[in-house]
Amino acid sequence: MTDLFNLLRYSTLAGYQWQQPRLLLLLLAVPLLFALRRLLARRRPRVVVAFGPGTSRRDWLAWLRFLPDLVLGLSLCFGIVALARPQRTDERIEQSGQGIDIVLAVDVSGSMEIQDLKPNRLEAAKRVAAEFLANRSGDRLGLVAFAGDAYSLAPLTTDYELLRENIAGLRLGMIANDGTAIGMALGVATNRLRESTARSRVCILLSDGENTAGSLAPLLAAQLAHAFGIRLYTIGLGQDGFVPYDQDAQGRTRYVQTRLDESTMRQLAAAAGGQFFRATDNGALQEVFKQINRLEKSEIKQLRYRNTKDFYRPYLWISVALWLLWLGLKSTFLSNPLED
Repeated sequence: MTDLFNLLRYSTLAGYQWQQPRLLLLLLAVPLLFALRRLLARRRPRVVVAFGPGTSRRDWLAWLRFLPDLVLGLSLCFGIVALARPQRTDERIEQSGQGIDIVLAVDVSGSMEIQDLKPNRLEAAKRVAAEFLANRSGDRLGLVAFAGDAYSLAPLTTDYELLRENIAGLRLGMIANDGTAIGMALGVATNRLRESTARSRVCILLSDGENTAGSLAPLLAAQLAHAFGIRLYTIGLGQDGFVPYDQDAQGRTRYVQTRLDESTMRQLAAAAGGQFFRATDNGALQEVFKQINRLEKSEIKQLRYRNTKDFYRPYLWISVALWLLWLGLKSTFLSNPLED
C-alpha cells in the first residue's frame, strides 16, 4: 500500500522524465468522455417506469452506482500515464587524461597601488586571476605572493573555492618587507612545482617593477625552473612614466614615476621556455590571460554513461487491474443496464 501511495505522490510524478509527455494531455479528456456519455444517454428514448405510491428514499447506497464509472476513469488515467512512459536517467561522468599544474606568483608590493589599471594594479590583477581560475577545469593551481619576501599562500590544489578566497585576500602591505623579490618568488613557485608529475608545469608571474630585493637572482631562478621542466610566463603590469598614484589632502591626483624592467622580464620568460606579455590596461591584462588559456590546455576527456530505467509497468498493472475490476462490477447490481 505504501508503494502505491508513493507512485501517486506529486513529487514522484514530477521527478520522472517522460518519453511521450504530450500524451499526458489526454488525462484532461477522461472526464470529457464521461460527460459526453451522459449527454448521449439523455438523447436516447426514455423508458418510463411506474413506482408505487410514496416517496423514494435516498441513502449512501445510491451513490454506489457511480463506482463503476469511477473505476473505469482511474483505469484510463493510469493507462495514459503508462503510455507516456515515465523514466529516470542516471548520468555518470568519468574523466581521463592529465591536467596542468599552475602556480600564480602575484606581486603585492607598494607600487601595485598605482592606478593606471583600475581601480589599481593589484585589484585588476586579482580580478583577472579569478577569471582565469574560473576557466580552468581539472588543473591544480597554487598561489605565491611576494614583495620584499615571497610566501606560498596555497599549495597545488583543485579546491578552486579555497584558491578564490586566497586570491581575494591578497592586499597591499600583507608582506611587511616591501620591495620586489622576483627571484625569490620564482624560487618558491619552483619549489612547489618541482615534484609535480603533471604533463605540463607552469608558473605565471605578475609584477610591475624590477627586482629590488631577495637573495636569489631572477635569471638563476628562471634557469632552475627550466631545469625542472617548468615553463614561465611573465606579465609586466602598468605603464612607464608618470602615472596616477593616489590623491592628496585636497583631493588632487598625485602622480609618480614608474618603470618596468621589461628586458629582464623578457629574459626570464625566454630562459624558462615561456613568453613575456605587457599589460598596460585592464583590457590588455584580460587578453594576456586569454592567450595563456589558449597556450596551456588540459588534455581532459569526459566519458558520459547514461542509464535509463522505465517506471511505466506499475501504472500499467494498476490500469489493467482496475479494468478487470470494472468488468466485474458491470456484472453486479451496481451496473445500470438502462443507461448502458
